[in-house]
Amino acid sequence: MIANLPSLAGRFLASAIALAAFLPGYANAGEIAVQHAQGETILPDTPKKVLTFDLAALDTLDALGVEVAGVPSALIPDYLSKYEADGYAKIGSLFEPDFETVNAASPDLIIVAGRSAPQYEALSKIAPTIDLTIEPNNFLKGAQENARKLGMIFDKEDAAEELIDKLETSVATLQETAKGAGKGLIILTNGGKVSAYGPGSRFGWLHDDLGIAPAVADVEAATHGEAVSFEFILKTNPDWLFVVDRDSAVGNDGQSAKQTLDNELVAATTAAKEGNIYYADAARWYLVGGGMTALQAEVDAITKALRAAD
Repeated sequence: MIANLPSLAGRFLASAIALAAFLPGYANAGEIAVQHAQGETILPDTPKKVLTFDLAALDTLDALGVEVAGVPSALIPDYLSKYEADGYAKIGSLFEPDFETVNAASPDLIIVAGRSAPQYEALSKIAPTIDLTIEPNNFLKGAQENARKLGMIFDKEDAAEELIDKLETSVATLQETAKGAGKGLIILTNGGKVSAYGPGSRFGWLHDDLGIAPAVADVEAATHGEAVSFEFILKTNPDWLFVVDRDSAVGNDGQSAKQTLDNELVAATTAAKEGNIYYADAARWYLVGGGMTALQAEVDAITKALRAAD
């Protein structure tokens, strides 16, 4: 009679398997469970044909050596210019998919984020889709988590960790350098107008993650989300101005950031007097954002600028 009873170990194993089927992230052998901003997506196996609407994902996939089949028709930074070639399907804009082209591509994986995130549900009906949107108040960590997800999906975990380790080392160096740099203000120029950004904002990782002290602790409260005046910049009087030129990023003609800021009020700031106006690579900051190559390049460039001013 005892011999007919299942062993304790067998019962435990059966219970564990049954329980695992209901846990988040559970996937059958060969399947890949991916947690992302809009839930969980199960991939049947490693994707072979990948479409991405997100330039940050394109940046990181390129750094990992993963082939991409389709990209948006958008201004692409020089270091990713190979994706402008005809061999890569043009699957829509950064915001709107060309559903006919996407469907014809028969992708194994579609990646959205940020601008394209609202299209997640519609694209999910065509192929497995993941949303790699990064929250502004968790920017650097979010970018690293996305690199790890992509590394996991494409069996490039070691390569992803190498990118992350290198970036973390560079960030630590910048944080140390930033201690003596004074306070900074991030501004974006657009059509001759200027907006300011602070901690927790779209570009707030400069403060939150890189250690640049903010010249204004609560920019939203100070500006009510509106464009700021040059008087505001002078009153704030930052030690450093970090400038993003939106028109340059999106290819608009018109006044450049340098032309916009060429006035007596800005010239009277400590930043201008000390030569501490940093013009960010607009494409990397405004279009790409959380790609590992873009982040590494910006961290290195800011460190170089701060050190040159010592």
